[in-house]
Amino acid sequence: MDINKLNIDFTSQFYEPELIEEMKKVSALKEAKVGETLIEIGQYIKFIPVITKGSIKILRENEDGEEIFMYYISSGDTCSMSLTCCMQNRISGIRAVVEEDVEYMAIPINYIEDWIRKYASWRSFIFRSYQTRLDEMLNTIDSLAFKKMDERLFEYLKLKSENSGSKTIHSTHQEIATDLHASREAVSRLLKKMEQDEVIVLGRNKIEILED
Repeated sequence: MDINKLNIDFTSQFYEPELIEEMKKVSALKEAKVGETLIEIGQYIKFIPVITKGSIKILRENEDGEEIFMYYISSGDTCSMSLTCCMQNRISGIRAVVEEDVEYMAIPINYIEDWIRKYASWRSFIFRSYQTRLDEMLNTIDSLAFKKMDERLFEYLKLKSENSGSKTIHSTHQEIATDLHASREAVSRLLKKMEQDEVIVLGRNKIEILED
């Protein structure tokens, strides 16, 4: 796809005309479908993704291959963890999986540091991304350390709803359990209790949130 045909308001974040022209010149516009993996654990990252449409979720994995959900990246965002790997030439410690069909600009890593020095809006974008992702990771740690499973589950559902912009969540109980590093039986039991409390309505591979 031709990035010059991309219908996006670059000036909302990147206000230097020279930066916008460079981004259009060197970036490739790519697409990925739900379930595809953009970044895999253990691989070297050769580009950073700036999401223009859709969203991806970031996962960590333990030594036994068990995953846990960290945070979402949606339109206008990038992944600061991929930035760190790019600039330090380190292998990825995260997995990025498409949550909703995405379009993204793949920016070659050799431009990242140069643009930080040259362009204030790019510098602000990168630093803001680091701060946002740090806050989200701290929230994840707090949730794991201090909150009960039912609280974690409801927060997860709300975050998933906010990310998609819909009160209806299309996920299986097993997918939710995997993201939360919990058993499917525990998740199913808590979801049924939430339905009894009229917090959610359960359907076939979908959950409708009734409370804000």
